[in-house]
Amino acid sequence: QVQLVESGGGSVQAGGSLRLSCAASGRTFRRYSMGWSRQAPGKERAFVAAISWSDGSTYYANSVKGRFTISRDNAKNTVYLQMNSLKPEDTAVYYCAADGIVRELVVGTNDYWGQGTQVTVAS
Repeated sequence: QVQLVESGGGSVQAGGSLRLSCAASGRTFRRYSMGWSRQAPGKERAFVAAISWSDGSTYYANSVKGRFTISRDNAKNTVYLQMNSLKPEDTAVYYCAADGIVRELVVGTNDYWGQGTQVTVAS
């Protein structure tokens, strides 16, 4: 079992930055690929970014490439999402996700989800 707790959401002006954190429980954190998805009002949850447990490869949705960076600290059981140059369309609830297979994170069929943290970008 893995429990995920997000933090770092909030409100920011367009062009600003936020860093989300996700703390994971469990001693096998380093064996899980980690990721972030988001759900905007009236829309389905969508993949944002993922990082593989095996080689640290990263994957991004086209909409955030070059602006968002995912990273992990296995010693702290934490994954981060650095979000720069934020746009109003980035407004959503952001969910941390975990799975042993990174592809599951990309397609949204991963085993574990956090409770979500709100990000609001004002124009």
